[in-house]
Amino acid sequence: MMNGVRHFLLALQFFTRIPVAGRLAAWVGYSPAMLNAASGHFPGVGWVVGAAGALALWGAAWAWGASPLGALAAAGLCTAATAWLTGAFHEDGLADTFDGLGGSAERGRALAIMKDSRIGSYGTVALVLVLLLKVALLALLVQRGVAGAACALLAAHVLSRAAPLVVMRALPYVSDPSGAKSRPLAEAVSAAGLWVGFLWSIPALALMGQALGAMNTMAAMLLWCAALVAMLRWLRRRLQGFTGDTLGATQQLCELALYLGLALA
Repeated sequence: MMNGVRHFLLALQFFTRIPVAGRLAAWVGYSPAMLNAASGHFPGVGWVVGAAGALALWGAAWAWGASPLGALAAAGLCTAATAWLTGAFHEDGLADTFDGLGGSAERGRALAIMKDSRIGSYGTVALVLVLLLKVALLALLVQRGVAGAACALLAAHVLSRAAPLVVMRALPYVSDPSGAKSRPLAEAVSAAGLWVGFLWSIPALALMGQALGAMNTMAAMLLWCAALVAMLRWLRRRLQGFTGDTLGATQQLCELALYLGLALA
């Protein structure tokens, strides 16, 4: 039990701006093996990030109302809040992934492009389109009901973080571990870690079904599965594995897929 709490706090520290410092940090500890074990708590981190975004959305909708412009402002603010809380970690991975895979058909060159800190045209277009679509879909959900939109945001941040665990389980790590920012994640997630991630996800799935209905939840999960399968096939064909950037891209695209399904009339 205590190891689970330590792993969750370590994941929270690594994937958000929330500080785990002082005596708490000393109690939690750190090692690459611990961080790899903490990967099963990705969806748990999604509960924290999603809750912050849901609060921002609710507050903005209360201040500006659910008119089209008010809903758009609320959607933009909550998206900005979640990006700030994570340091745009996953958005950065999305841009790097599309830069690399769009910039070269050769595997080695694509991996080298992904390590470049500069953003190119493919990454820019992908990042802008995904952010615009997320804001537009969230604004649509806000107009249908603020409570439902807040639940959708919260659940999507949890469930989208379960998708990278499947990628880590199904594919090998292919970047250079000695210099990669995701070096501690280079090992495949264990079966136990995968189950931990699914246990974090079950309440989010129930929340989504209760707040937005069984049909929309089913549509959202079908699109989540489609996005995940597409990423698995793309990464297997182009890279024969995954990198830290592609995990971020998987999270972003699966989050978008969930919003698409939930926004269906």
